[in-house]
Amino acid sequence: MGLRRRGPPLLMLLGLAATALAASASASEGDADPLYRACFEECQRTGTLKEDSIKHCVVPTDDQPADKAWYAHEPLYLQWKEWNCNSECRYHCMMEREQEREELGLGPVKYHGKWPLKRASVFQEPLSAALSALTLLVQFNGWLSFFLLLSYKLPLRPETHATYYEYTGLWHINALLAMNSWFWCAIYHSCDTAWTEKLYLSSAAAFFGYSLILAILRTSNLRDEASRVMVAAPILAFVTTHILYLNFYELDKGLNMKVCTVISVAQLLLWTVWAAITRHPSRLKVAFVAIGGVLSLYLEAHDVPPRWGYVDGHAICLAMAIPLSYLWWSFAKEDAEMRTAAIMKKKR
Repeated sequence: MGLRRRGPPLLMLLGLAATALAASASASEGDADPLYRACFEECQRTGTLKEDSIKHCVVPTDDQPADKAWYAHEPLYLQWKEWNCNSECRYHCMMEREQEREELGLGPVKYHGKWPLKRASVFQEPLSAALSALTLLVQFNGWLSFFLLLSYKLPLRPETHATYYEYTGLWHINALLAMNSWFWCAIYHSCDTAWTEKLYLSSAAAFFGYSLILAILRTSNLRDEASRVMVAAPILAFVTTHILYLNFYELDKGLNMKVCTVISVAQLLLWTVWAAITRHPSRLKVAFVAIGGVLSLYLEAHDVPPRWGYVDGHAICLAMAIPLSYLWWSFAKEDAEMRTAAIMKKKR
């Protein structure tokens, strides 16, 4: 009964989060600031900022042409960063302007569609990168414990040595896509380049799309292959087309955000309704994960400004993903135990 009473507020939060995300604009106040523009133009022209040299704008005097890309003088293992005079001037002028705004008591604003976050060594968004790596570790640990449970602790079918749990393969694929997504998430937040952004967005879209398939199959209790193919085929076709569009036609981040939001809302609704009507022993864990997913969408929609130069709304969402990932794999293991016990009971 308690879960049913939580249903309407949860659905309202889902609707608000989806609406806000779909309507959010990519315009940036910071890069329209005349002081920022003046700083950026001066930095590009002189290669200095308040008498401090921007090293990637100054080519060493080693008989190389003056307009040669800076990474031609860097070791090969550093070229992947793709930091150049343009990006360095953007970063340093952004930090300089934000310091001036802070002294005036003004809050942070976005520059070129992103919040001003401080670097740490070679990491462009160190906190987000670290949190993504931690979530990747939790995902791997959850999948490994799931694999060991099914392979060595739960009984296997004597004739094929396969598991009794009908969704084993689906969860293994989910694990691979989840770990791939979080790996590229960590890489992207470490170094934001054109190719890391494409891989990050593509892997996230693939993971979200497959998560929807898993949600439909498990909540509907579909076990025959024909029904599974009928559900999975159109979703796979749509997600594949979307990924190809992002990579080979236009990297439309706004479109990708809307697609991933709709998919996330759909699967959260499925799991929420399923948790409310089922008698599954882990239904509370599913409900907590669904509520956490809604809160993440809500934070992403409101685009919380950064604090202390490192923590923004996206970083908070990444932090929430760590316990949610642990709970999700805990549900998967308990679901496997429950379904195996139910099948064994029928066989007796």
